[in-house]
Amino acid sequence: MSQEHNMRRVTAIRNGTVIDHIPAGQAMRVLEMLGLQSSTTVPVSMVMNVPSKKKGTKDIIKVEDRELTQNELNRLALVAPEAHVAIIRAYSVAQKLTIDLGEEVKNVVRCTFSNCITANPREPLPHRLKIYKTDPLQLRCHYCGRPQDLVDVIHNLL
Repeated sequence: MSQEHNMRRVTAIRNGTVIDHIPAGQAMRVLEMLGLQSSTTVPVSMVMNVPSKKKGTKDIIKVEDRELTQNELNRLALVAPEAHVAIIRAYSVAQKLTIDLGEEVKNVVRCTFSNCITANPREPLPHRLKIYKTDPLQLRCHYCGRPQDLVDVIHNLL
């Protein structure tokens, strides 16, 4: 095997989070969902369409000096439910976090239908989207039953 195949595409980080096995081409969407596109001051490394033994190609994101919260993992599940998340401390994996999409996404995003009962401020209902299919991901509002467009869901994060 040539030396080129053994080279790292992104250097190791001292402390932070590594999100691996993101579906190819979805890294930008993950950055947007996690609010890392423009408002962050920490270094973020992104590699897209790298070879993967399991999926053919994948994306990888490394965020230095920041650990993802459970709420951010719930958001990540909408774009990359099979992603692997590792918390890095002192250049080694300190913790592996699991992403659990479950049967329902609760209080993570609002229904994209503007006339849904959850859009009414006088009706303080929890925001609930049911998972109807996982590959590809299909969501429906628990209340109005409308299918949710994943591109619009990103703009309705709570």
